[in-house]
Amino acid sequence: MTVMFIIGLGVLSLLVAFFFARQVGAISIAEGAANEHEADRLKEISTAISEGAMAFLGREYRILALFMAIFGVVIYFAVVDSGGATMFAFFAGAGISILSGYIGMRIATLGNVRTAAAARISLEKSFSIAFRSGAVMGFGLTGFAILGMILVYLGLEKMLPGLSKEALMEILSGFGLGGSSVALFGRVGGGIYTKAADVGADLVGKVEAGIPEDDPRNPAVIADNVGDNVGDIAGMGADLFGSVAESTCAALVIGAVAFEATTDETLKMNAMLFPILASAIGIVASLISLFFARPKTEDKVEGALKLTLIISTIIMGIALYPLTMMMVPADFSLTLGGTVYHNTGVFYSLAAGLISGMLIGLITEYYTSHRYKPVREVANASETGSATNIIYGLSLGYNSAVLPMVLIAVTVVIGISFAGMYGIAMAAIGMLGTIAVGLTIDAYGPVSDNAGGIAEMAEMGKDIRKRTDALDAAGNTTAAIGKGFAIGSAALTSLALTSAFLTRAHLDTINMMDPKVLAGILLGGALPFAFSAMTMRSVGQAAFDMIAEVRRQFREIPGLLEGKPGVRADYRKCVDISTAASLRQMIAPGLLVILTPLLVGFMFGVHTLAGVLIGALVVGVMLAISMANSGGAWDNAKKYIETGQLGGKGSDTHKAAVVGDTVGDPFKDTSGPALNILIKLMAIISLVFVPFFVKYGGMLLNK
Repeated sequence: MTVMFIIGLGVLSLLVAFFFARQVGAISIAEGAANEHEADRLKEISTAISEGAMAFLGREYRILALFMAIFGVVIYFAVVDSGGATMFAFFAGAGISILSGYIGMRIATLGNVRTAAAARISLEKSFSIAFRSGAVMGFGLTGFAILGMILVYLGLEKMLPGLSKEALMEILSGFGLGGSSVALFGRVGGGIYTKAADVGADLVGKVEAGIPEDDPRNPAVIADNVGDNVGDIAGMGADLFGSVAESTCAALVIGAVAFEATTDETLKMNAMLFPILASAIGIVASLISLFFARPKTEDKVEGALKLTLIISTIIMGIALYPLTMMMVPADFSLTLGGTVYHNTGVFYSLAAGLISGMLIGLITEYYTSHRYKPVREVANASETGSATNIIYGLSLGYNSAVLPMVLIAVTVVIGISFAGMYGIAMAAIGMLGTIAVGLTIDAYGPVSDNAGGIAEMAEMGKDIRKRTDALDAAGNTTAAIGKGFAIGSAALTSLALTSAFLTRAHLDTINMMDPKVLAGILLGGALPFAFSAMTMRSVGQAAFDMIAEVRRQFREIPGLLEGKPGVRADYRKCVDISTAASLRQMIAPGLLVILTPLLVGFMFGVHTLAGVLIGALVVGVMLAISMANSGGAWDNAKKYIETGQLGGKGSDTHKAAVVGDTVGDPFKDTSGPALNILIKLMAIISLVFVPFFVKYGGMLLNK
């Protein structure tokens, strides 16, 4: 019965996504265009963005296919006793993550031009299209994640009859590994792509040439718009798909131990599958909240988006209490003769994660929205130059990491106190409970951002750009909220996976003064800095080529910079530069993440690897939050000045803010978000390969 209910909710989520996709696709571009010429121009720009996005995905997925084949073989031979089944789960997770990213990208590139065209009709209609485009990604990805996990679980049960639930859940963790592996390349590759284009477009276009953002004369604008979808649709989607899959797998692994002693077989099965069901219930809560997203005026857009997140959180919290009481045994223990926990403790853990996730998002908004004091201080600092702008932005980022870490710490204490390691895993499930609506408002951002760019390139007029800017401003804030939410959920997911790793490695306690553990902590703490340095440098190297190309076209194409009629920039060349650079530069950081846990676990054993995971988690989360929020603050400080404050566009203050925003681009869209993958992927690799590490690891330390 529980299995059928989960499947039903997964199907419901996919039906919602299909319904919104049909609605978006059925809208005519010509309906909103002023005339036939404008409609043709809109279609031309949209086609260029769509082709660029699909070209990138096609080339990236070919590289991914090769990686999956190689890594699948490693899993087959290295995972003791269950390599074939784990490889099957790995391929399933990777395949579904790829499918989710592809569908999200397709609908985003359909919705962006329709959002721009509808802005001529009304703000409400334009918002509706962008929001529905985001909902396709939100509900489609959640439905695929829920259905994928339950169907893979049922498939493994058929493939391996008689296998213990504990071993079965451990094999299922390969599903999370597949999803997170795709997220690594989606986040890193997508982040490098989008920021190479953005930095090139901003430095040469806005700073050197003094032309507006998204001006059709700028050869990098199409690549920049493609990058918004690559990084914030495919990349973010794969990231959060990985979080859902990994946190659920961690809870399933620990739950298999916790509920093994339950004598009622039906109750035992319900309890073991409860993490998937809890995630599935979030689909209903998210669906109900969509009806409250109905802004009537430009200043109500941001509030409407946040309202959906708050309402879904409240509904989810109310629904989880009776569900937990019904599905989880009244008493359970994670070890024989150990501490006894209660189902109310499981609910407290879920609620703590749910509430802290929302609060982290709102704290992120405070530090990244120009409606509040911190960002305005960064904008004011721009009056004395780009150096002070950057100093204030860095200070803001460091400060903004404190409260989210306090919330994560409180959540961890509540989880462990009331439900042990299982409580940590369920807190991660709670934080991701409203992922459908969270990803909806996050994916709304790049769609509305693209719509503004398309409106500018199609020269639809200042009134239309004013409407799309209102949508984009709200999307920029919700995107920052989404990044904070993604980092917070990554922290709890990584901690849940580490807990599952410790459970499967039979490490009840870790001695922090053990040299093996201490060395691991120090090494783990260094990894986020090494990873960030590699990804930041990659953006810089990719941007060099883009800057040179934009300058060349301005210099060599007669009449381009002057905007003479009939003169067009060579957009395709810039798209090719971003694509090639991102795919080339993502290899080294990817190998760093994948090889570190494998080599540490094999050479130094599970104690040192546990230290590496803890060190990377603590440092990685702090660094990710500070980088993401510094970047978001620099971006919105620039947008605040562009509203006419402090001299407005073209002023020296604005130029200083543009420099800060350019520095912040790889902070918030490449290195910061990619650190999520670093901490999660290392933890899920450790969990999947734990039987190998226990049996063969520690060769240099004699175990």
